[in-house]
Order: sequence, then C-alpha cells, then structure tokens
Amino acid sequence: MSQTPDLEFPIVEHFYTLQGEGSHAGLPAYFVRLGGCDIGCPWCDTKKSWKAERHPRASIAQIVGWAAEAGALHVVVTGGEPAQYELTALTRAFREAGMATHLETSGAYPITGTWDWVCVSPKTYRGPLPDSLAKADELKVVVEDADSLRWAEQNALGVRPGCRLYLQPEWNQRHTQLAAAIDHAKRFPRWRVSIQSHKFIDIP
Repeated sequence: MSQTPDLEFPIVEHFYTLQGEGSHAGLPAYFVRLGGCDIGCPWCDTKKSWKAERHPRASIAQIVGWAAEAGALHVVVTGGEPAQYELTALTRAFREAGMATHLETSGAYPITGTWDWVCVSPKTYRGPLPDSLAKADELKVVVEDADSLRWAEQNALGVRPGCRLYLQPEWNQRHTQLAAAIDHAKRFPRWRVSIQSHKFIDIP
C-alpha cells in the first residue's frame, strides 16, 4: 500500500457536483480524485489518473478545506484507485469537519479509513480482495459484455446481506449493454440498473 510523504496525496481533480451513479445518484457531493491506478481497464474514462507522479500533491488540510469551502456535507474519494493509499487520517479529518465519507474502489486493495459508504466496483482485470468485497455497502459492476453478468453474480456471492447490487452499462456500449443489464435485473430482481446520469446531463 502506497505511503504519502507528510500525508500528501496526488490529486487528479476535485470538484463539487452531484453523484451521478448508484445508490446516491442526485446527491450533492465533493469529489476528490486521487492519482494512481494499476488496474488498467481499457474503457476507463479517467486514464489520466493512472500515473500518480503526473499530478500535484495536496495535504489533508488542503483537501478538507476545498470541500468545506464548497459547503459540502458529503465527500466522495475516488480515483484512480484510492484504496492503494492509507486513508485513515484523511477520513478522520473529513468526519471531524462534519462530512460523510464515501469511497469508490475496485476492491483490489485493502480498505483503510472510516467510511459512511463503500462502493466496490470489481474489475476482471484485477479482482477484488475478499475482505474489501465484504465491506461493500454497494456492489456496482460495469457491464461491457456477456461475461460481465457472470462476473457480477460471482462477486455478489462475496458481499454481506443488505449490500445493494447494481449493474452499470459501460458508457461507450450503453446502447447495447443497457438492454442486457435491464434483462438481467428483471430476471434476478435483487439487482438494480445504474445509469451514469451525470454524463446525460453533462456535469462532472
């Protein structure tokens, strides 16, 4: 797990917007995208985040200050792959500032920190750790082909009772994979379909 000198993190971008996906779609939240990812999904829409060294670092005080200045009540830490960093101090600072903490991770690394919500989106290119999968409040599987549905069911076996299950069509293949996701959810109604609404309404 990566360490950050003086508790600084590589920041790809940060912004206040609406959560566009999954259980909290429509919720105002401050997004902090950390740099660095070795999963390598070919359809990734934030490939610029893969190389941590390409991005400026910011301290915990700076990061929390951005969200506080925006007036955010919820913060989403995403990437890249944020769980490759030790996040305990960062989540503590957010919570002390009165913000709820949400994590978006592939589950490929151990999850550190204290989170109000954990979304695990497992990738076939590097599967999730059983312990990380078991911490998920939300399992969100990207549907890119027929194998994605089998992958979704395989990972659903590793989450705890009450975890919300989502199938999310890969954006560039949404016209074909949306129908597959809907059909699967209708046949197995414990699943819901997640749409990337932020892309439809053109917000970050």
